[in-house]
Amino acid sequence: MKLTILGCYAATPRTITNPTSQVLEIAGHMFLIDAGEGTQVQLRRHKLKFQRINHIFISHLHGDHFFGLIGLISTYMLLNRQSDLHIYGPKGIKEVTLLQLKLGNAYSGYKLFFHEQTSKESRVVFEDDKVIVRTIPLDHRVYTNGYKFETKPGDRKLRIGAIEDLGIDKCYYQKIKSGGNITLDDGTVVENKDITYEPEATEIYFLKPTKL
Repeated sequence: MKLTILGCYAATPRTITNPTSQVLEIAGHMFLIDAGEGTQVQLRRHKLKFQRINHIFISHLHGDHFFGLIGLISTYMLLNRQSDLHIYGPKGIKEVTLLQLKLGNAYSGYKLFFHEQTSKESRVVFEDDKVIVRTIPLDHRVYTNGYKFETKPGDRKLRIGAIEDLGIDKCYYQKIKSGGNITLDDGTVVENKDITYEPEATEIYFLKPTKL
């Protein structure tokens, strides 16, 4: 897991920092969390391969958290992006984004998918076999969500010493990693917990200030 802070300042401009945006690299994904003004410049500055970004999470519709989104979308067009781009955020993020594209007579060769949020309760907004992303409703002047990114438990870890002592063949290793029990030649059933360690789960919480 790697978190790169592209910006962490408020709405007014400063020369020594940038509006809010972070890149989270986790479980093979590169997630963009918020896209304040200048986000794509910061992506370049940090030498991040931003074509890998397929999911963008916007916390709320204050400009310092999403004014950089349209610039990034437009740059993807210039770079002839083909892969889909998913954008998660409050209701209204689709309208404002498509309006800017329409008025700019812009088009793209890739598909934009908007996942708008209105719930005041935590919801799963993205999930695959490795990671799950949930909203965290927050108290702010406008509708706001933080996001919780959590990796799912991977394969169990082998206790090689215990496995070798029992004479278990390597062809069963994947079954063991997946949680399966093993039956020995004499009929003894070896429980998985006795020959493996629990996998480690990693999680990160991304929260926004409240009542600002």
